[in-house]
Amino acid sequence: MICFVGFIFGIQAQQNTKVDSLRRPSNFEDKVAQFRMFPNDTLDVIFLGNSITAGTQWNELLDMDNAVNRGISGDTTYGVLERLDEITEGRPAKIFILLGINDLARNISNDIILRNYSIIIDRIQKESPSTQIYVQTLLPVNSTFKRFVNHYSKAPLILKINRRLRKMTEQKKVNLIDLHSHFLDKNGKLDIQYTNDGLHLTAMGYRLWALLLKPYL
Repeated sequence: MICFVGFIFGIQAQQNTKVDSLRRPSNFEDKVAQFRMFPNDTLDVIFLGNSITAGTQWNELLDMDNAVNRGISGDTTYGVLERLDEITEGRPAKIFILLGINDLARNISNDIILRNYSIIIDRIQKESPSTQIYVQTLLPVNSTFKRFVNHYSKAPLILKINRRLRKMTEQKKVNLIDLHSHFLDKNGKLDIQYTNDGLHLTAMGYRLWALLLKPYL
């Protein structure tokens, strides 16, 4: 699997830049080692993603003992492909996926992000066929903040990815949950009541997310 997601350099459709598919967050190996140490259960409801997913205690937020956090801050679709076997080996009941904003911040093209999404879905369906898959649309960002400039500039690409995710999930017959539209302010940005840095969520943001997920749990 590591070879599969190894060093891939490609010409981007939207950015003439090279992609380092091996770049991982500094705590990636330690977090994955911890995940592998924890027990799996077929009743698990997995939340898979980056820092936005990692930023809450899902079992407490949702009042579900079987809600499992598998978010890693800074992770990308490449990182999830590398560690996906830890997710599928337990054959969980459900997986909720939210990925892509860190790929965009690293100038990885929409085409590659969507390709990786497709591989993630295909692998889950093959390795854990009873698992229900829920793809969540990327959240908006707010450029009035200053901390995550590389992320804020990708707002137009987020919209394009979300449109293509909708088509992909229809084709692959998996569930799509629209988060994006519910977090927008009147100017089309991430509403400041849900964020304190233009990218990550406040407690109120996680409360809204939990309400949006209730029908799918």
